[in-house]
Amino acid sequence: MIYYVIALVAFLIDQGTKYLVATRMEIRDQIPIIGDFFILTSHRNKGAAFGILQEQQWFFIIVTLVVVAGIIWYLQRVKNARGSARLLPIALSLVLGGALGNFLDRLRMGEVVDFFLFNFGSYSFPIFNVADACIVVGVALIIIDTLLDAKRPNEPQSTDKLEQRTEE
Repeated sequence: MIYYVIALVAFLIDQGTKYLVATRMEIRDQIPIIGDFFILTSHRNKGAAFGILQEQQWFFIIVTLVVVAGIIWYLQRVKNARGSARLLPIALSLVLGGALGNFLDRLRMGEVVDFFLFNFGSYSFPIFNVADACIVVGVALIIIDTLLDAKRPNEPQSTDKLEQRTEE
């Protein structure tokens, strides 16, 4: 249950911040937070990360439904994880909350509200939101969990590990 609470918190923070940006800033408005390095910027994205696949809403809706179903199914299998095995369900919870946040935007408005802009000298990182950050952190934690699993020679790998997690 705690993993669904984590996903819900990520979703609510994402939706709350998007609501504030959408209702209090005009598109392209900017509010410097840390000089030119970090600027809140009201932006809309009809594509995926970094603006790819513009205007492909049905593709994103279908893919998100499949991903969300897969995450929920897998979370049910590993929800009773203990110790270091908790990293994977936490990661999946973050991905789930982020995916649902952007999914709701696409369903309601046909676009995603983005607002975090970071500049590194003359390079501007693509504008993103809380849902995107949750997805990226979740995927990074999944990679870390996978690497940690590979370094544990005494524990069962792959499907054996899944069965062990569900039996605990």
